[in-house]
Amino acid sequence: MREYKVVVLGSGGVGKSALTVQFVTGSFIEKYDPTIEDFYRKEIEVDSSPSVLEILDTAGTEQFASMRDLYIKNGQGFILVYSLVNQQSFQDIKPMRDQIIRVKRYERVPMILVGNKVDLEGEREVSYGEGKALAQEWSCPFMETSAKHKGSVDELFAEIVRQMNYSSVPSGGNQCCSCVLL
Repeated sequence: MREYKVVVLGSGGVGKSALTVQFVTGSFIEKYDPTIEDFYRKEIEVDSSPSVLEILDTAGTEQFASMRDLYIKNGQGFILVYSLVNQQSFQDIKPMRDQIIRVKRYERVPMILVGNKVDLEGEREVSYGEGKALAQEWSCPFMETSAKHKGSVDELFAEIVRQMNYSSVPSGGNQCCSCVLL
């Protein structure tokens, strides 16, 4: 059974913990309690292949941003979450993606851009088109989710497994090539 290290990144209050807990336990946490760092393990079957996800739910608050390099260094796949009812959280996700590329020193890192809180459609500040365009610019999948209603939550974690399976990121994170001497 393959194991994957997934890191969930985004600003405070975008629903990183709610998405993770909804996926792992099937329940929605109503109150917002800022996370410092939470770690979850869950078995998942994707495309008939059993896997274990080790999910690191990170702090969104700026005071813990210094820990981000370490999370990124150890992660294999990244879920970048913004709240579609908060334009600033959408802007905040861009430097996080840049940080992933800088730390990994590789452009094609497995990641998914996620607009969360689709259940609050009436309060939307970030259009579907804006999220989709940014994901296309980054050459990564894009999804809108609802941790509250479990909308696309399981699909999100299945897709990050697919991204990690099909990725050609070297395990050390450095850009390199393979060669065979004959």
